[in-house]
Amino acid sequence: MAWSTGQNLSTPGPFILLGFPGPRSMRIGLFLLFLVMYLLTVAGNLAIISLVGAHRCLQTPMYFFLCNLSFLEIWFTTACVPKTLATFAPRGGAISLAGCATQMYFVFSLGCTEYFLLAVMAYDRYLAICLPLRYGGIMTPGLATRLALGSWLCGFSAIIVPAALIARLSFCGSRVINHFFCDISPWIVLSCTDTQVVELVSFGIAFCVILGSCGITLVSYAYIITTIIKIPSAQGRHRAFSTCSSHLTVVLIWYGSTIFLHVRTSVESSLDLTKAVTVLNTIVTPVLNPFIYTLRNKDVKEALRRTMKGK
Repeated sequence: MAWSTGQNLSTPGPFILLGFPGPRSMRIGLFLLFLVMYLLTVAGNLAIISLVGAHRCLQTPMYFFLCNLSFLEIWFTTACVPKTLATFAPRGGAISLAGCATQMYFVFSLGCTEYFLLAVMAYDRYLAICLPLRYGGIMTPGLATRLALGSWLCGFSAIIVPAALIARLSFCGSRVINHFFCDISPWIVLSCTDTQVVELVSFGIAFCVILGSCGITLVSYAYIITTIIKIPSAQGRHRAFSTCSSHLTVVLIWYGSTIFLHVRTSVESSLDLTKAVTVLNTIVTPVLNPFIYTLRNKDVKEALRRTMKGK
């Protein structure tokens, strides 16, 4: 039996993740697609971490941040996709209040951390391209570690307040969540208490996180582009741009899919559209990142080639 948004499951039962209702053939196809993409995400990001650890030429601040990003992507998808796959099974969408709150906290904390990490990586590329002679003295292993640690701490701190506010909400009507994981928007719609404060706080934090990280990234790339344009030779410009093209591609994909999801003031409209767009940044984007960094990065491709040859 499939769940539907019209069911009125009152307390104290579990919440129900609606997932992707539809014909059985479509659900099987989506299950297989999401499973393959999840396995590719984990395998691809583990491969990047292993490559960086195995090759001394990759043990630089840029690849240290890339390892942090790969490690984050593994856990970001793991916090979301396994439960999404479970929703395709009969009655597999059931999830407790504690389980839903825990999933929501980790998904959004890891998402915020990704914003901060991408901003740090943009700053690192700014130093490498605009201040190459001072790069080694500024971006020391100690500073790289502090920047990475700060990104993780800020990411996991940002969601504490909205998580605490959501924990105080009462749910007394339908308990069917129109989503494939415990996203804030479709979850708090089910509350029978006023959610305006939660909406405003969530919007404010999302706005600050996105605006702050986006500002650092935009300013960094403004200086990078200005510096690259001033390089006299075409070969020099190509070499300089190639060191940041992978990161820029990831930034464009990530920001493009998440700004719509987090910076909006109304949660009661377009939940189906929100669900569709969320697939991009929770399932599609993480599987693309390893391929972007391996196919567009000469050092990673060379390390991968030597590993495959057994050298």
